[in-house]
Amino acid sequence: MLVAGAVLVAEAFWLVAALPGAALVSDLGALLVAGWATVACVGAARRQPSPLRRFWTLLAVTMALAALGRATWTAQRLGGGDLPHTPLVGAVFTVGILTGTAALLCSPSAPRTAVGRARTLLDGVIVALALVPIGWVLVFRGVAAAELADPARTLGLLYPMFDLMQLTILVTVAGPVRTAWRPMSVLAASLTIRVLADVGYVSLVARGDYAAGHVIDLCWPLSYLLIGLAARYPPPPDCDGTDDTAEASPPPWWRVALPYLPVGGAIIAVVLARRPTGQTPQLVFVTMMALLAALAVRQGLAANENLRLVVRLRRLAYGDQLTGLPNRLLFNRRLRLALRDGRPVAVLLLDLDGFKQVNDRFGHATGDTLLTGLAARMRAAVDGDGTIARLGGDEFAVLVDGDRPVPPEQLAERLLAALRPSDGDEDVGVHPSASIGIAEYGPQHASHTDLLRDADIAMYAAKAAGKSAYRTCTPALRESAVSRAELIADLRRAVDEEQLHLEFQPIVELATGAVRSAEALVRWRHPRLGVLPPARFLPLAEETGLILPIDRWVIHEACRAAATWRERAPEATVAVNISAAHLRRPDLIATVTAATAGVGLAPRALTLELTESALIEGTEAVLERLRQLRELGIGIAIDDFGTGYSSLSYLHRIPATELKIDRSFVARLGTDDERAYATVEMVTRLAGAFDLAVVAEGVETERQHAAVTAIGCPRGQGYLYGRPDGPGTVGQNRP
Repeated sequence: MLVAGAVLVAEAFWLVAALPGAALVSDLGALLVAGWATVACVGAARRQPSPLRRFWTLLAVTMALAALGRATWTAQRLGGGDLPHTPLVGAVFTVGILTGTAALLCSPSAPRTAVGRARTLLDGVIVALALVPIGWVLVFRGVAAAELADPARTLGLLYPMFDLMQLTILVTVAGPVRTAWRPMSVLAASLTIRVLADVGYVSLVARGDYAAGHVIDLCWPLSYLLIGLAARYPPPPDCDGTDDTAEASPPPWWRVALPYLPVGGAIIAVVLARRPTGQTPQLVFVTMMALLAALAVRQGLAANENLRLVVRLRRLAYGDQLTGLPNRLLFNRRLRLALRDGRPVAVLLLDLDGFKQVNDRFGHATGDTLLTGLAARMRAAVDGDGTIARLGGDEFAVLVDGDRPVPPEQLAERLLAALRPSDGDEDVGVHPSASIGIAEYGPQHASHTDLLRDADIAMYAAKAAGKSAYRTCTPALRESAVSRAELIADLRRAVDEEQLHLEFQPIVELATGAVRSAEALVRWRHPRLGVLPPARFLPLAEETGLILPIDRWVIHEACRAAATWRERAPEATVAVNISAAHLRRPDLIATVTAATAGVGLAPRALTLELTESALIEGTEAVLERLRQLRELGIGIAIDDFGTGYSSLSYLHRIPATELKIDRSFVARLGTDDERAYATVEMVTRLAGAFDLAVVAEGVETERQHAAVTAIGCPRGQGYLYGRPDGPGTVGQNRP
């Protein structure tokens, strides 16, 4: 690089100073720099990844031809004494133009299809041909007819047009300026300098002012130097050809219009170039014919590409890109057509069970691979007896219309069988089952949306039945779904219209019978259905996200009640159940602190009860949130302990203060179940080892009370001590 730069500087000094032998210095300087650029491109071809080797190899050949052409030019000039516009020199430079153009078409950002490369090449050819008439008007008319008769000399005068052709191709393939590969910008500068040099050379020759050794001769070695400099840049990060970003974004308007912009100027130039006799010069006429042919071919390629694009857009619009199945849009279209033709129609709506856990456990890449494999299985199971489509996510649908050679129920059984893991599958956890809902078109369906709604109702019924099953929509299911939807709509108004209220179940100190705490339990006074227990509406609240405002209301009301208790029983506390969804929200701490501070309740008087499964699924952010609550003094109770995924490791991680033994173990204490007794005793000792308080839930008989007391469980909760009711029993003793 330094040697080539030194040669260029020395040549510049020589030519500007007009020292003797400037012509030879000019030729030798261009020859040396072109040779150095050849070596630099060969090094880049060896050093860079295989997708770029052809690009740099063709540039190396181009630079080698430039050096050879300059050497031939020098030898013939020294032998003849004039500007050697000979066929040999012209042939060498022309081949160099062809290899340089081929290099641009092999660049990382060039089109990857033959049609795309042909279109790009034609863009450059159109620009070059359109500039010939313009160049004739501006330059060529000043050249003697005898000189134009020499083909080699005429070709030399056309070099600027070839340069502009290459520059057009480079601009077309380079991509956006912000993301263009840096060497392409350097090559663009090199081509721009060469365009200016060739235009200046043609103008000087036309006026008879050019002589070898002119200062303009510096431009050619400078352009070679820039090509050698471009070879020193690293390859682009996406040189493996897998990045489709450039093709995904539409080019700017000016790049699309670029090959057509000079055509208008060419038409005007043809008019100006006509001789007084009305005849058009032969060169201009031939060029315009070639231009029209190039434009026709270019438009033909554009039309072909548009047709291919229409096919591709249609495929994108109606096909699922992951599985290759029809998508929701095409499925709905075919369903509407089938209903319009009056054919018997059935829809199977399929939802994969547990697919979210697959994504969470193994990642979305594994989930996509699984979806692709399951889609292939389902396509084979349908086997032409229906149209299967992916509606989105893990939801699929099958349309069965016409004579229906296979009943929908039999097709559902085939689908369920196809989705079962085979004997060779090592981890059945990555093979979710499916729930299928079936709906057949009938008079109750006003449109295809009604049919899909019924299939959806049946699918949820299949999930409720234990999953890996299918159900057909019936009037009873439809009525149940309508009732469920109405209940959800009513639930949205329940908080705002103060239909919820709290009942409190006492928690008793077994040694003294004192009631020092109570668990807040929410009830819904439905205006039409009466008082509804939590099991009737809380699952719906969790599904719809309404559990969050309900939780916030319960926390505030429970804190208000506890503040009243502590006026007569300063040690009274209250326990509130918190949903897993609320536990994952960062505003939980703000909700709790606002509720306690708003009524002047000490934070230690509030205990948040969380299910074991919700705590197990907790992330580090959830654990940190629990630690912050403990730092505030809030108690953390693990509810229904023993029914989830009990593990000593998570007891070390979770800052719990209390364990609540599940009622299923306590209920068996009254039946002489030794294992149940051992379980309750073990949990009590475990809690003592971790310095956790223990509450036995579901104590309903004196025998159960005696058992948990004998085991050493300090506190109990259940119907024996009091049913959920108002807050009046807190602060009293058990009767």
